Formats: sequence, structure tokens, C-alpha cells
Amino acid sequence: MKGPLFYSKILLFGEYGIIKDSKGLSIPYNFYNGALKRDENTTEQAVKSNESLKRFAAYLEELQQNQPDLVTFDIDALKQHVEEGMYFDSTIPQGYGVGSSGALVAAIYDRYAHNKITVLENLTREKLIQLKEIFGQMEAFFHGKSSGLDPLNSYLSIPILINSKDNIEAAGIPSQITDGKGAVFLLDSGIVGETAPMVSIFMENLKEQGFRDMLKKQFVKYTDACVENFLHGDFKSLFSNTKKLSKVVLNNFKPMIPEQFHELWQKGIETNDYYLKLCGSGGGGYILGFTEDLEKAKKALDGHKLEVVYQF
Repeated sequence: MKGPLFYSKILLFGEYGIIKDSKGLSIPYNFYNGALKRDENTTEQAVKSNESLKRFAAYLEELQQNQPDLVTFDIDALKQHVEEGMYFDSTIPQGYGVGSSGALVAAIYDRYAHNKITVLENLTREKLIQLKEIFGQMEAFFHGKSSGLDPLNSYLSIPILINSKDNIEAAGIPSQITDGKGAVFLLDSGIVGETAPMVSIFMENLKEQGFRDMLKKQFVKYTDACVENFLHGDFKSLFSNTKKLSKVVLNNFKPMIPEQFHELWQKGIETNDYYLKLCGSGGGGYILGFTEDLEKAKKALDGHKLEVVYQF
């Protein structure tokens, strides 16, 4: 048995902000994917994945007992398949901010949920919110708190615009220009990030009035502007707002940026060759980059591995 493929995702804008009702824009990233498998594979990765699935199955059983109106699963089949050695075969790097647990959650929901909402039906806002809520509760097993957005993106494989917590919609984004000079890219920090500790630092910071003010007056403001600019293909304004956002993140989210990248981050702001921002919760994994001139950015970031996500 090999299940359907579920892809990684990239939250272009909205990391942390969506916890405080900023806009967000998430797009599928088909470079990485994963699928549920049952075979004789006994590699360390498969065994580890299988053990994690055992714990996840127990968590889901508890979830459906506590919230039967939210979601129920064919738990017997799930448990049996896990006993038979089922694992999640994935090329999505873990702790990199591209939704490795989201793809797994989407795969389990797709295979085992009762009365599931499918991609083929008319996806009303209510259904999207319902899915996001289910996925948030499922993914909480991995992160402690989850918006449900990563699994939603992976499950539907379409760009998703977050207007606010309870207002999300499928979004059309400007078509890519494959030989465009401008680009969004991923920069590999070479370090695995952990979501839960980063989120708890953020939650701790939220207790301070100054931090809350900065979020509202700067972080959310520039995030919302970037989403609007991107959707309307207004790339001139997009770069101006991304620069402001990059600056705010460097000044206020230092623990989320691996130390050896602080200087590189600052350099981008000073030279305008590229602007960096968090990809997911930070602390390692990928860093997201925006540039008006990809060749210039490659030169400036020589020695670093760049993966182009989107060109315009």
C-alpha cells in the first residue's frame, strides 16, 4: 500500500502574526512530499516514524472521545495498520518550517477520517474553517499549539489566504515567470528548528505591552501590506514592505533567527540585494528570502544553498 502524496508548504507571510490575527498567505511547495506506506521497510527512519504514529493514533483516539462532534476516525484500521508497520515516507525535512507534520496530518485525515470534507466538493468558508479547526487539533500533538494551516495547505494543495482566524479562502496568486529576475527563495540554515520552544518564547513575549504594540503597529501592519502587494502583483510595494518587515523581525525576533545569520540578515537590509524573513517558527530550518534580482542575491549569498520557490 502506498497512499496519495501530500506536499510541503511555505507560509510566505504571516508566521507568528496569524496567532494575533494578521493576514497570511500560504502556498504549496511541491518540491517535497510524503505518503503513508506499509511494506517491509525497517530503516531507522521508517521505524521512528512508525513509533511516532503509534503515539499519534493514541492521541487521535483520545481526541475523538473528547470531541466526537469535531472529528472521528476509523481508529481500529489505523491501529492495525500501524501494528503492521505503517510509516510516513517523506522527503520533507523536519524542523525546517515547510510543514513536515502538516503533510502527515493531512495524509492521516485523508485515509482514516469519517465523513471527511474533500477537495472535490464546494469548499465554502465554513468548510475551510471546519477543516482548519480539525487539523489544528490533530497537529497540536506535534507542536502543542497549531493553527491547522499547514495540514490544510497540504491537504488541499492550493494557495490559501488567511484574512483572520475565522476568515480564510482559497487564493489565486500571480502566475510565475520562469525566467523572471525577481524571486522568493529558501536559504538553508543547516540547523534543525524546534517549533514548540519558539512558540513559547513568542507567547512569553506577548505578556509585555511593548511587544504587543510592536506586533500591532509594525509587524501585523507590514505583514498585511505584503500579502496585499503579493496578491495584486504589486512587486515594487512588496519589496518596500518586505524590507520593513525584515527589519522589524531582526529587531524583535532575534531568538528565532540563528545567530550566525544576524549579520547576513542585516547585510540584506543595508544593500537591498535581498531581504530575509522567518519561514515557519524559525530557530533553524529554512529562512525565506525575497529579491528583485536573483543573480545579485546569489552572488551576495555565495556559499549558501538557495532553493528558488517562486519567480516573477
